Amino acid sequence: MTQPNILELARQGDTQAIASLMNRHLHPKGINAQVAFQDTCLEVILESAQVLNQHILVAFIRKGLTALGVSSIEIVKVYGQQTGQEFPVWSKEFNLGIAEADLEALDDEHFSSNPQSLTICINLSGDTAQRLTNQDFEFIANQISTDILSSCSEVLIQKVSISNGSSVITKER
Repeated sequence: MTQPNILELARQGDTQAIASLMNRHLHPKGINAQVAFQDTCLEVILESAQVLNQHILVAFIRKGLTALGVSSIEIVKVYGQQTGQEFPVWSKEFNLGIAEADLEALDDEHFSSNPQSLTICINLSGDTAQRLTNQDFEFIANQISTDILSSCSEVLIQKVSISNGSSVITKER
């Protein structure tokens, strides 16, 4: 298939052509796309040896399909799967008829009305020969807590609790 033929077929909803266009960009990154179409729903399975970045890949799929302008596709379901695994690690469904800015507003509204919190517990252990004092433990625990709380922007971490068997350091937002 030549480039114009693939583009034309993809615009007509041909799943092999759509997969071929996606794989041109994804294969060099170690990702394989499989595409299926039923009724007005396009399913895209992205497979890689590594856990895939959902946000970046869903945006890539959305942008590419919007640019193609396939009128027969209304709903898109994207699945991120590790090679050899039976079930996807993540999935995302979106409507091609909703503008991306509107979708982000809906996601923000959903997140603010349904916040999901996460608590992280870490148990530090070491032998007494290393002479880990309570001061050392407090310093390490505070550093870990600060790093975890400051580096998570897409997940609301409510509490980080770190223990060393005798002391517990807890930080909450």
